[in-house]
Amino acid sequence: MRRAVCFALGAAALAACAGGGGATGPGPVVPPVVPPVVPPVAACTFANPVMPGADPSVVWHAGFYYSVQSRDGGIVVFKSDQLTALDRAPVKVWVPPDTGGNRFNVWAPELQRVGGRWYIYYAAGRRAGQPFTTQRAFVLESAGDDPQGAYADRGQLDTGGDPATRDDDRWAIDLTTFELGGQRYAVWSGWAENAPTDKTRQNLYVAPMDGPTRVSGARRLLSTPDQPWEQNAPSTGFNLQEGPAVLQRDGRTFVVYSTRESWMADYRYGLLRLTNPAAPLDAASWAKSSGPVFARAGGVLGPGHGGFTRSPDGTEWWHVYHAKTVETPGWDDRVVRAQPFTWSADGAPDFGTPVAAGTPIPVPAGQRCGS
Repeated sequence: MRRAVCFALGAAALAACAGGGGATGPGPVVPPVVPPVVPPVAACTFANPVMPGADPSVVWHAGFYYSVQSRDGGIVVFKSDQLTALDRAPVKVWVPPDTGGNRFNVWAPELQRVGGRWYIYYAAGRRAGQPFTTQRAFVLESAGDDPQGAYADRGQLDTGGDPATRDDDRWAIDLTTFELGGQRYAVWSGWAENAPTDKTRQNLYVAPMDGPTRVSGARRLLSTPDQPWEQNAPSTGFNLQEGPAVLQRDGRTFVVYSTRESWMADYRYGLLRLTNPAAPLDAASWAKSSGPVFARAGGVLGPGHGGFTRSPDGTEWWHVYHAKTVETPGWDDRVVRAQPFTWSADGAPDFGTPVAAGTPIPVPAGQRCGS
């Protein structure tokens, strides 16, 4: 009888039935053990944009990303442990004075750390509104090694005028610095001569520095917008190169710059490669890309004026840039975006194409998941 009952229960319960119960009937039926279904762990991702604003400058230091923007009537430094959530812990570190050449139009601050101090390079003018003909380059220096601490205004940088007065310095914006062979250099966007209209060609210039706050030699023309893909329709009157950002890797130096109009959907990147590191002040030492290296795609409009940083674990290179959200000309619709980039076989950066808004992107390697 017991054997018949066990067979009637089926093979799945046969072993449990045969080993339990008394002589008068079958024992309890024990269901088979089925492992729980564990869903696969989804990769930690984010989607662009990562914050409002434009002209991003980001530095990874001591476990945090520090970024800077011109905002709320001054210059604000943010602190976040996530590249995908930059607009956290804002601290306004500087407000323009009531008088002087840096009173109005505070543009595109750039954050750098040199020798245990922080420096913020920015453009400003002595007259509000358009035409923007009084813009010049200035620098702030931190009191210590806290990028959100106090800063001293170190004044205007020499961008081509009389070193004794600074009064006739040439128009200049978007100044950045880099070091090569133990020498520091400044690179910026400027005019050949001051002009009464801001519809003036913007070139890239380079000059030596004897420290983070002082240009020590004459400027030299680095590059000019002389290619069709850099030039705009004659009706606009604007041909420009601006927003230079320096990338250095494996002994190679590059200047990534923005060209076309920043308020239009065709803003884009060009690239200069230093071919003769012994003479960075000579324009002949730099080779220009044959076309744009990053441009509108996938609904991302006017990508440009960005910076570069690394993932928290140092294994990945990341590109942080701004883009427009509408085709309509203007500056108010820009947002900050982030995506990784790679390097080509010849050692040049390969930015790929802009990743469409809302597309999941794995977070930087070493960054924690969650908000």
